[in-house]
Amino acid sequence: MSERLKNKVALITGGAQGLGKEMAKSMIAQGAKVFISDINETILGETAKELSCDHIVLDVTNENHWQQAIKKIKDDIGSLNILVNNAGIGGGGDVESTDLEQWELVHKVNLDSVFMGCKYSLPLMRDSGNGSIINISSMSGIVASHNTSAYNSSKAAVRHLSKSVALHCAKSTNLIRCNSIHPVFTRTAMVQSMIDAAPERNIEEKLVQQIPIRKLAEPIDIANAAVFLASDESSFITGTELIVDGGLSAT
Repeated sequence: MSERLKNKVALITGGAQGLGKEMAKSMIAQGAKVFISDINETILGETAKELSCDHIVLDVTNENHWQQAIKKIKDDIGSLNILVNNAGIGGGGDVESTDLEQWELVHKVNLDSVFMGCKYSLPLMRDSGNGSIINISSMSGIVASHNTSAYNSSKAAVRHLSKSVALHCAKSTNLIRCNSIHPVFTRTAMVQSMIDAAPERNIEEKLVQQIPIRKLAEPIDIANAAVFLASDESSFITGTELIVDGGLSAT
């Protein structure tokens, strides 16, 4: 175990599986005290047991849940240094086929949750003496597609919100940073199941064709980026986006 995150306390939303679980695993390996949160209580408990970490049942769209989660961390540990706003959903189609209910749900989970996470975590992070907020956006927040209008919009908004939070933190304290990470197609269990469910559609091949280095990202690629932004190695980096896309945005 390294000590890049020694004595740091982290909260990772959507931490029961996928990217959240991989980030939790990597941060624990680097010495952090990690709380994972998720709305799926069963999987959350299983992952917390597997990783030997603390867990909090959290509906990221619920303001009261956020307040209670931060209170629990404050009461249990007394500090918070790393917040990873990772919870999110896909859904919706092009602008004409997406109904208002879908649009609002995607923004509620992907964007409103980030706003509340930043809002309610900042006082404790400020009292803790230093902090790094990491908001998981997407390449879809940089490069749009025609058939995911709500997702594109929500992830682009996360990018700009992160900059606003960074500037607020720089003005109110120089100890807390805020950045966004923008992953390309990543081989999570969800993506792999989509690939495996329809081999005749050659989904992986079609995704890989869009990436210059000709392979999907692996969860560890995103986790490594998060560890860097969480660590003191990135102490002068704030208000920016870390693009993990295998060169897609360079084309």
